[in-house]
Amino acid sequence: MATVKPFKAIRPAKDKAPFVVSRSYQEYSKKELNANLKFNPFSFLHIINPGYKFDKEVTGTARFSLVHNRYLEFLEDDILKKDSAAGFYLYEIEQNGLKCSGLFCATSVADYRNNIIKKHEDTIKRRERLFANYLSTVKFNAEPVLMTYKNNKVISELLAQEKRKTPEYHFTTTDKATHRLWVISNEQVTAQIQDFFKHIDSLYIADGHHRSASSNLLSKMMRAKNKEDSKASDYFMSYLIPESEIQIFEFNRMVKDLNGFSKEEFLIRLDTYFRIENKGAILYRPTKKHHFSMYLDGEFYSLYLRKKVYNFTDVLSELDTQILYKTILQPILGISDLRNDERITYGYGKHNIIRMKDEIDAQTFKVGFSMLPVTITEIKQIADAGLVMPPKSTYIEPKLRSGMAIYEL
Repeated sequence: MATVKPFKAIRPAKDKAPFVVSRSYQEYSKKELNANLKFNPFSFLHIINPGYKFDKEVTGTARFSLVHNRYLEFLEDDILKKDSAAGFYLYEIEQNGLKCSGLFCATSVADYRNNIIKKHEDTIKRRERLFANYLSTVKFNAEPVLMTYKNNKVISELLAQEKRKTPEYHFTTTDKATHRLWVISNEQVTAQIQDFFKHIDSLYIADGHHRSASSNLLSKMMRAKNKEDSKASDYFMSYLIPESEIQIFEFNRMVKDLNGFSKEEFLIRLDTYFRIENKGAILYRPTKKHHFSMYLDGEFYSLYLRKKVYNFTDVLSELDTQILYKTILQPILGISDLRNDERITYGYGKHNIIRMKDEIDAQTFKVGFSMLPVTITEIKQIADAGLVMPPKSTYIEPKLRSGMAIYEL
């Protein structure tokens, strides 16, 4: 059973909420970031970019203390306020035809350790330690882990009742996303929500594997310092959403060279595992699993897997990103380290096949591959089997705003 808890969120003052919340730091261009910092004094970006106040870029551990200081200043200036009662926070985001509703809540580190919270990606230990140290210094968690669970009619109906009430926040940001947030602090309702999730066997991490792993490490660090003290660090903030409401896009792969092969030699080597058809210059997308689109030298090709020469041994081996790795990227193109090899780059989104073509036509890359998105069923099967996907197998929406709700450590 899954353990979820209400918590006393730190939230933007109601009149300032549209100005406080921000997209993930990495999504901003340098020009856009500077404009936000210059013209919006309420932006959460000021907290995570504390050096702007001193007109100086601050990096590493020195930045962590300054982040904490900017956070305290936002509290002192009543830009952020702490709720007096613990609650769940029902948050709905609507953008580009996608509408989804989920709950900000505190989820259990123990559930993560006991595989009730399940993962499908590997994490890098160095990044885990860095973010755990960051959390221990800044003492807040502003970016929730996105998790999904099996659709539950009872939970959906309860949340639908809450949505009939007037939301605490209702605003639209400049990227044309509409945001609504309801505070659920009635003790009877919060108890019902907790009880309902006790009947959910598993929560699946959709986005935020490093954040959850770092929270686990932080909890261990805090316990080692004071084993008798039950800390807020035994929980971490998550956003729980039913699996029917997430949207998954594929990551395309672009490679800078053919590993020394000529175009003809490369195609001959591909023929071992694939039935190849030249589709010409017209944009071509794959249509089913185990079917790939390749763009090379101004032409699209369809690659149909020859199933009689490829062994399906487990659910991971049936994953298209794994098939591409095992049949092309590793044995032919010589790419073993999908995270760090500078010859490979990834793109995502429904229009990325066009961008992939443009990059290859501009000779930035030599060849590109496209496939269908991974399904939620595949994600769950991989997680249930205790396996991990190749890096950049999924790009999942919704992408949540920082600063909408903050969990204090």
